[in-house]
Amino acid sequence: MDKQSFFFFAFVFLLGSEAHAQHGTTTTTRHDTTINGRKLVVGHGTIEQTVPEGHEVTVYPTNWWVGMHYSKPELMIHQKDIGNAASVTVAYPGVTIADWHRVENPNYLFLHLQIAGTTKPGNLKIVIRPKGGGEAIDFDYPLLPRRRGNGTTYAQGVTSKDFIYFLMPDRWSNGDPSNDRVPGLRDQSLNRDSIFLRHGGDMQGIINHLDYLQSLGVTTLWMTPVILNDMPNRTEHGYAFTDHYTIDPRLGGWETYLRLSDSLHKRGMKLIQDAVYNHVGLYNWFIQDLPEKSWLHQWPKYTQTNYRDQPLHDPHASEMDRKLSGDGWFTRQMPDLNQDNPDVAEFLIEHAIWSVEMFGVDGWRIDTYIYCSLPFMNKCNSALIAEYPKMTMFGETWVHGVANQAYFVRNNLNLPFKSNLMGAVDFQLLFTGIHPAVKDTAGSWDGGVGALYNTLSNDFLYQDPTRNVIFLDNHDMTRFFSEIGEDTAGQKMGIEWLLTERGIPQLYYGTEICMKGISNPDGNVRLDFPGGWPGDRKNAFTGEGLAPYEADVQQLVRTLGNFRLNSSALKTGKMMQYTPSGSLYVYFRYDEKETILCAMNDGNLPRKIDFSRYAERTAGFTRGVDIPTGKAYSLDQAVEIPGRTMWVLELK
Repeated sequence: MDKQSFFFFAFVFLLGSEAHAQHGTTTTTRHDTTINGRKLVVGHGTIEQTVPEGHEVTVYPTNWWVGMHYSKPELMIHQKDIGNAASVTVAYPGVTIADWHRVENPNYLFLHLQIAGTTKPGNLKIVIRPKGGGEAIDFDYPLLPRRRGNGTTYAQGVTSKDFIYFLMPDRWSNGDPSNDRVPGLRDQSLNRDSIFLRHGGDMQGIINHLDYLQSLGVTTLWMTPVILNDMPNRTEHGYAFTDHYTIDPRLGGWETYLRLSDSLHKRGMKLIQDAVYNHVGLYNWFIQDLPEKSWLHQWPKYTQTNYRDQPLHDPHASEMDRKLSGDGWFTRQMPDLNQDNPDVAEFLIEHAIWSVEMFGVDGWRIDTYIYCSLPFMNKCNSALIAEYPKMTMFGETWVHGVANQAYFVRNNLNLPFKSNLMGAVDFQLLFTGIHPAVKDTAGSWDGGVGALYNTLSNDFLYQDPTRNVIFLDNHDMTRFFSEIGEDTAGQKMGIEWLLTERGIPQLYYGTEICMKGISNPDGNVRLDFPGGWPGDRKNAFTGEGLAPYEADVQQLVRTLGNFRLNSSALKTGKMMQYTPSGSLYVYFRYDEKETILCAMNDGNLPRKIDFSRYAERTAGFTRGVDIPTGKAYSLDQAVEIPGRTMWVLELK
């Protein structure tokens, strides 16, 4: 037995008896609906079928559209022994079969449709005839008319004009208690006293509080994944998909997801979907009945990634280290997908396109970007942009250095591999930027605000650093308020920086009210948003029960967030920074219409600001008005900025 075969059988054993019992046919669940005037049947990965009883068929994608740039979709058909087909035919004007093929597992058949540009919407009939005669299997496959408003009402892209609010649906607000537990799913937990179990938050809860998000100046919602995670435990985070084409019913299902998307767009807001291409959950349906060994990165025994980005671009790296970086698994519960398998690649790309067209997604945040096949990621990004020219995407690039981070996005480096990813989650500007700027009061050349200045000076590596998403914290790390020792002044400086710095600001839920939490264990940074459940003694939506410092910081976010909505300088203006002087750091955001002076004093003592030093940008102005407080300062004389303070001055 070769090593691949050994792991293939060991993997099946790892799934256990429950997973093994799931092998075989997939039952059909049918739901009829009308979306934008289009009749559609969706459900647990199925379409409306006209097959004899006992011949249930699962098809992915569940439907496609006419008039798509991606006009040659590959259908993955799953049914017991479907691969033993003698022929496959379609009967529909403008549609032909380009090719079809079998794989190792006889329960699968893959076929490419060729859809002509003149094809009309409707149901095409697919007929599969088995070898040796016998009863043919036939079913209808929906071709729908496309959404209207590509690039204007959906697929708009997310840019520096936006302000992203990032939340975990299970932990934000419970708008529909009836879906807290869903019969038939493996995880039946529901206990708000546990940081590891489900709490019942859902998308209806988000819909109920969109006014709150807009009150902060938020333009864009990003949620942890809403796709079904039918795993035995730790399903609150959403990153272990078990059925790409089913929206988790505990979060409200596809109907509520569509309603949330529509509600956002009606308000002029946007929706980001969290994409996971690197891995799936162990109980994913196609993992339980693996199409072929090459769908996964196979090892003789369980092998974890080394969590290092350097081997992927290090000219001195060993091939073994490169393989460990990209092909090692995150955990035993998350099988690592091989995106270099063409069927896997098409499955993932088509699901991305399907999600945008189905739910009106505006942008993508891509999880564990550096661990994916980078040529595949370029191909996937290109497919989305070809279909949706204004679509934007940013990747989770938790790496070690600015040059390392720039490698994974569009950059100015002369290297054999060139990424087409538009922007990164800017971990470098967090770890070697705002963290030391707020935490280190020494005022050294390479520490404190000096570190922030130095990191920003490396922006020359990016083709467009304004596409990077800047942030203070997220669901995987210690909350900013805890990171800085629960210093309210530091929290304010961090927020003022976030909403004035170059790039796309992203606020993690609860940061606006100084939520606390140390990341070990991670459940501590994923606590419930106060007010999201009936009976909560504290309510961040209304302000009831907030401590004065919490309400004060929340109001700061409101003031600056809403100012930013109408500030061309902060949204799209240029940036100029001056070398720090001790603990004092000054930078400007400006354009022809507006100039904003940002002064940060991270030290404990006051510092003098001599505005004449910044005459290059202050010429023609006589005063600056601090946006959060409304206090005015004359630019004709030096002034003192208190310690642990940041000013955001609109120059007049």
